[in-house]
Amino acid sequence: SLAEADDAQREYRRTQFNEPYRTLLGHFRHEIGHHYWDILVANKPAHAQFRALFGDESQPYEAALQAHYGNGAPVDWQAQYISGYATAHPWEDFAETWAHYMHLVDTTEMASAFGVRMRPTLDMSGELTARIDFDPYRIDDVHELIDNWVPLASLINNLNRAVGQHDAYPFVLTPMVIEKLSFIHQLIRTAGAVQWTVPGPAEPIPINEPAS
Repeated sequence: SLAEADDAQREYRRTQFNEPYRTLLGHFRHEIGHHYWDILVANKPAHAQFRALFGDESQPYEAALQAHYGNGAPVDWQAQYISGYATAHPWEDFAETWAHYMHLVDTTEMASAFGVRMRPTLDMSGELTARIDFDPYRIDDVHELIDNWVPLASLINNLNRAVGQHDAYPFVLTPMVIEKLSFIHQLIRTAGAVQWTVPGPAEPIPINEPAS
């Protein structure tokens, strides 16, 4: 994990593993996904739904990673997964999807703070027209996030191309990927509605304000 903070090392790994997107922030969000899997999924009511969407995580982890690094991702991985690395093991699929959910929410929140509106002159169908004026942390349905993310990502990617940079978000959100994002969205919404505490010297200390 420490090597991800080295720009040269991270770029080498990005090229070696054929990953179009590999950043320090993305790495942090990926590892946070592993952490929250232990808190919100393992042996919790959501565990069965996790397995239905992501697969059985009890398969040998190290062997799965070795197989992935040796053989690569399946040729049709984009239909079911957000990234090639997500195919390695259900834990990695969850962590990758979690990281992307964080990307979408954080970027959308920033766009909302700037009052971003999109109405491309060549968009005759209106598919890329959007007004980002909502709080993505408080929406009930992840599809509201996705419907606004598609035009926002198109804007960001085209702005990057205009200055000779790679696409900021070179990923495809297929129906299966959206279903996985919806699972994580509901997982976070459910967790945010309850009181969380940490041990205190006399009694538990609240660490959040439950969402309404």
